[in-house]
This record gives sequence, structure tokens and C-alpha cells, in this order.
Amino acid sequence: MPQIAIVTGGSRGLGKAVAAALTGRTWTVLIDGRDVEAVVAAARATGAVGVPGDVSDPEHRISLVEQARRRGGLDLLVNNASSLGASPLPPLAGYPLEALREVFETNVVAPLALIQAALPLLRVHAGAVVNVTSDAAVEGYGGWGGYGASKAALEQVSRVLSQEEAGIAVWWVDPGDLRTRMHQAAFPGEDISDRPLPETVAPLVLELLGRRPPSGRVILRDLVPAAESVES
Repeated sequence: MPQIAIVTGGSRGLGKAVAAALTGRTWTVLIDGRDVEAVVAAARATGAVGVPGDVSDPEHRISLVEQARRRGGLDLLVNNASSLGASPLPPLAGYPLEALREVFETNVVAPLALIQAALPLLRVHAGAVVNVTSDAAVEGYGGWGGYGASKAALEQVSRVLSQEEAGIAVWWVDPGDLRTRMHQAAFPGEDISDRPLPETVAPLVLELLGRRPPSGRVILRDLVPAAESVES
């Protein structure tokens, strides 16, 4: 029976790259996103199952988990969907509070709500949760206060969950700076072509699943594939 994963925000960027890496290893992958056309296109490109919707919508979250259940359960939940918040990035002194609430709703509340809905299936399969975080969660970068605070909260949620749910793996994963639409929105008008593409780090998620280390914070680039370690 193929392994089953949910990857939120899988219509583009890192989520799409992770979905492609998983389907390449015969996983059944459900992806979502708010842009219906983008989800359909990504599903066609990756071989994933597209489930358009907003992860902050309770009915959509229920639909995602139910579709996984119908296919046999759930082995992996990747909480990748994120909101950058206000752009250009404002200092905290002038951060729009309504925008901050929306950032926390998408980056903290929605992932936890999806975890809560998925836990019964994940427990049965001794599955794993990957919460995509950022170095902005642990560093004090000017302008990144809203996004960074939300990711710090997600890391703490992950840390506590890993203690409460010993039967599943919980990893909060820092993928590093990538050439994505969201990263470009953080630096409008700037050239970010020096950042690596998401496809360069997505295979490291497979490396993480293969090694299955103890729950904890993972810097994705530190996971050098075993073959490269032998060659070096």
C-alpha cells in the first residue's frame, strides 16, 4: 500500500517541490492551495491529488483529512502553507495588527488545527509531522517581526507536540532562503536569483523521512544525503 501525505501550500514553491519528490517515490500526495488553477496545474505536473482550498478554512481541513482517510490513512503531514504578512516588511512599531492576526491564523492556528484533525490517522500509522519554519523564528531580523514571531510560535507548538505525541515524529524544519514567490514578496524589486530553487532542497525531506531522527528542529541543508557523505 502506498504511503500517503498531505502537503499544504503544494501548488507552488517548496510545497510543490516536496510533493514532486514524494510522488517520485510512489507516495500518494494530497496538495492544496487557494488558487484553484495553480493547484490543478501543480497536481498535473507532480502527479499529486489537488484539493483546492484555504488551510485556514475548517471545512477544507476536514476535507483534506477525509480524503486521506479514504485512500488508506495518513503517514505524513507537511505544514508548508504560510503567509508572509504585510509587504514590504514593516517594522514592529508600525506593523498592522490585523495583518499580524492573519499571519498567526495561517502560520500557527491553521497548522495546529490540521494536526488535531490528522492525529487519529497519524497515530495509527506512526506517522510524521513536518512543520516548515524559518531562521526568522530564532534570529532578530529587522522587518521580519510578524512572520518570525509566527514561526517561533509554530516551533513551540512543534516542541510541545513532540513531547505529548511520542508515537509520531515531529520535526520543525528550516529550509533556508529559497527562490520563491513569498521570498520575492519580502524583497520587492530586488534580485533574488542567487537563492537556490526549492527543488534543490526538497529531496532532503526524503532524506529526513529515511533517517527518521528523533523529533526536533532540523536545518534541512544539514541533511547531506548518505551517498554524498560516502563520496566525501
